Amino acid sequence: MQALGLGRGCSPLHASHCRCTASSYPPAPPRPRNRNITRLTCIAAVRASAAQSAQMERRQEAKVVKLRAVEATPESFASFGQVIGASPDGDEFGPHDAQLDLSRGIPRFYIMRLQNRPLKFSTITHHASVTQCLGSVGGQDWYLGVAKPSIVDGASEQSGPEGRKFLQSAAGHYYLPPDPAEVCVFRVSGPKFLKLNKGTWHAGPLFKADAVDFYNLELSNTNVVDHTTHHFKKHDGITFVVED
Repeated sequence: MQALGLGRGCSPLHASHCRCTASSYPPAPPRPRNRNITRLTCIAAVRASAAQSAQMERRQEAKVVKLRAVEATPESFASFGQVIGASPDGDEFGPHDAQLDLSRGIPRFYIMRLQNRPLKFSTITHHASVTQCLGSVGGQDWYLGVAKPSIVDGASEQSGPEGRKFLQSAAGHYYLPPDPAEVCVFRVSGPKFLKLNKGTWHAGPLFKADAVDFYNLELSNTNVVDHTTHHFKKHDGITFVVED
């Protein structure tokens, strides 16, 4: 006869010691995690991340290259564009006037307010589809870093001078990255403006004042679709400081 209240396989004689039924004992509670181990693991991960960041920062430390500013004149600036000063009223259009190319879009002439642009730079930009005019409102002195245009026609598998590779801009054209050794800085003094040739690399405007207003002539979408930038600090390990 099977004893009442006992699970299968249990002997009546040993009912008090039976461990066969699932309800005999409650399930063991989960072992608590070792919080100290978890905390130490997190601390080790944070320290490893900080060490990696510090190593990357040391690698990215840039060499400082000092450039002496040169006064912008029609002769000194000729490789990069034009320097346009005042002319008598009634003068006819001629080579001394800004030779503009605004044919690839809607011209935009506006006043842009710039703040906190000290005399140093580590990036430089060019526009491939438009000439650009820049001048300070009121004739305040300002500075511009420049390098010669380096746009090329079509793709090229060859390398440029000193092994510099041809690159394709997001705008679609191909170009050779600017050579840091060919970067120079111009000072623009008084009531005049600069016209940049298409493709001229430029960094700035830079100035000593807290803020300066500039008139700017380009296309309506220049800063959206025609804005190619080279990062000297990232690619060449240098940053430029202007002396004047």
